[in-house]
Amino acid sequence: MDEKDIIASQSNKRCGHSWRWIYYLLALALLVCYFTSERNLIGIWDSTRPNLTSGGNTYPGEDGLVWEACGETKGRKLECTRLDVPMDQFNKTNSGDKVFDLPIIRLRGDRDAKNILINPGGPGGSGVEFIYKRGYDLSEIMGTGYHVVGFDPRGVNGSKPEAVCYPSREDSRLLSRSYTFHPEEDSIEAYAWSKSFVQSCADSMGEYGKYINTPNTAADLNTIMDKLGQKEMYYWGFSYGTILGQTYAALFPERSHRIIIDGVGNNFAWYNELPFHDESLQDSETVLYGFFDECVKAGDDCPLSSFAETAEALQRKILDLANSFEEPLNVYVNNTRWGMLKPENIIFTAMFASLYKPAIWWSVADKLARLLEGNATDAFLTWGGHGPFDDFLSTDESNTVIHNNDGLTGPDYYPDGRQDVLERLRPLLNSSIFGAGWARDIHTTQLWNIPKTHNFKQKKSIKTANPLLILSTTYDPVCPLNYAKLALAAFEGSQIVEVEGYGHCSLAIPSKCAVQHIRSFLYNGTVPENYTKCGVDGPYFITPEKHSKIASNIKESSKDEALYRAQLRIAQDENWPRDPRRGR
Repeated sequence: MDEKDIIASQSNKRCGHSWRWIYYLLALALLVCYFTSERNLIGIWDSTRPNLTSGGNTYPGEDGLVWEACGETKGRKLECTRLDVPMDQFNKTNSGDKVFDLPIIRLRGDRDAKNILINPGGPGGSGVEFIYKRGYDLSEIMGTGYHVVGFDPRGVNGSKPEAVCYPSREDSRLLSRSYTFHPEEDSIEAYAWSKSFVQSCADSMGEYGKYINTPNTAADLNTIMDKLGQKEMYYWGFSYGTILGQTYAALFPERSHRIIIDGVGNNFAWYNELPFHDESLQDSETVLYGFFDECVKAGDDCPLSSFAETAEALQRKILDLANSFEEPLNVYVNNTRWGMLKPENIIFTAMFASLYKPAIWWSVADKLARLLEGNATDAFLTWGGHGPFDDFLSTDESNTVIHNNDGLTGPDYYPDGRQDVLERLRPLLNSSIFGAGWARDIHTTQLWNIPKTHNFKQKKSIKTANPLLILSTTYDPVCPLNYAKLALAAFEGSQIVEVEGYGHCSLAIPSKCAVQHIRSFLYNGTVPENYTKCGVDGPYFITPEKHSKIASNIKESSKDEALYRAQLRIAQDENWPRDPRRGR
């Protein structure tokens, strides 16, 4: 019995499983950007967003789908459609006439281009919003030999029905709770609240809820490609998108022709390990030190460099500043902008979030420098006035639902009470200054009661139609390089391209070398013969006015300048990528 049969055989079994980390990320972490539906609070669409429901300028495509013009990105037209997929991809009898309705968006390339599916991260990242915002830049990186296709996965954003745990947006506002920087103190209330929350999730989604998981989404990719008239799977997934990509390649190796996984999650742990020994943060403090180290090296180009002579001293100064608030710091700007700045706003909202995106380091350093000088206004306006996770955690419940439906959750895996779970989690909490974030949803995971409908386990040495291209930075704050090496063992013949720098996903900082390998893989199916390292283009700390100067100094060609600018725009996007387990 193969993986697909095993999943089908589990369709009616009750069990419940997973642990979805925590919290957030700002621009990022992945993920990633995005979103269209009224209830989706992860991303904000402006008035020119793709309109999937207007019934306006529709036209039949050569693929048999009915497409609709839905705006443009940087002057290039976008087209949208919707597609039904079976509720249960692995047992169509269970589905009956029940379906998930998925929105699809496409930025066309050349006439004979292949379709490539993109997932920006999550779980919970909207591929529709990502292509609307960043499809042009992705096309610049890949070249026009590809139609860039985004989709909202089942349960996410504009898909119907949605993964929800509240009947309405107003109910979400009234019934949801804030999370603190002190998970142990918060545990009693969080545990009690989670009992009702998990039941509300089950009641709100009904029969559909148990089929909102990554293996079913992986099968949805085939339905999408089949409708597009393409047998071979071409796919680029970031952050959580690497979980989806690895799952797809394991389930459908014969169709896996061009799979790129970028900012790689641990697919073995995602489905089949409890969180107590999670290693996702193993490089987070290395990236934090890198922020201060690169700042000192940058000299006057880093606004913080004058406050200390060494990286160690500068890091100590900032952390001491955060911990010096014996009471929250009151900040008053005007009668509509006032509130408090807390230690967690500096450590989590500012510092941890910035680890994903080195391209925003100058801006973070500038605000921290002003705070050290006694001016808290900019720091408050950017990071204060709310909980440490509020800006970075989606209030969209799809992240919680997918993660808990994927992995080991519920009483079968957490048979003891609240205090026992907290004790087992304590070493992880103490492993990093960022460890507190990892406890955010532990009681939801512990009490999850939606039955599991898959039995997926990641295997090793899988032979795919073409090897995978695996991308990672050297120091990723939430998806360490070690996870990329685990994926290397899972897929025969695949290879790693390591971008020698900091940040989450290879596009966290421009690297022409990395793009050359991406294009070689996409157009020729070529992975490097050996483990390959690529340098980064440009310094980490760049004043805003110097970015254009660096781009214009690229001598090779105007195409190289355009490529650099496209990479930089993605690198500076604070709403992408979204990281696994965290929803950012």
